[in-house]
Amino acid sequence: MSEPYAVKNLDQIAHTKWPRWAPIRHEFDIRAFGINSWRHEEGSDVIPEHVEESGHEELYLVLEGHATFTIDGNEVDAPKGTAVFIRDPSLKRKAVARDPDTNVLSIGGWPDKPFAVSGWETEYMQET
Repeated sequence: MSEPYAVKNLDQIAHTKWPRWAPIRHEFDIRAFGINSWRHEEGSDVIPEHVEESGHEELYLVLEGHATFTIDGNEVDAPKGTAVFIRDPSLKRKAVARDPDTNVLSIGGWPDKPFAVSGWETEYMQET
């Protein structure tokens, strides 16, 4: 049985091979939704360009720094505290850091079915 609660600072959560990725879902064994944090330096991709092939909705929250999101060709300025919700999984999206130490939290899941771990996450966790 897992503990009834857990506490960690995001700086304590990092993948050994990809230290800028904080695999929060894996760290806490969260089963209800996907959640990760992505830390990057100014000018680098915080969120690589992609569509959600899994079909889930996604919420991004800029925790630190400043990012520019590009969603379906539209640029969105996203300073610290900005929430960006993408309901349509087929929309191409990416985010580029505009400040040093930009940190973006991503949360995903499906409105009509239980959460399932994405294939990319399983692959990354096996590559430690």
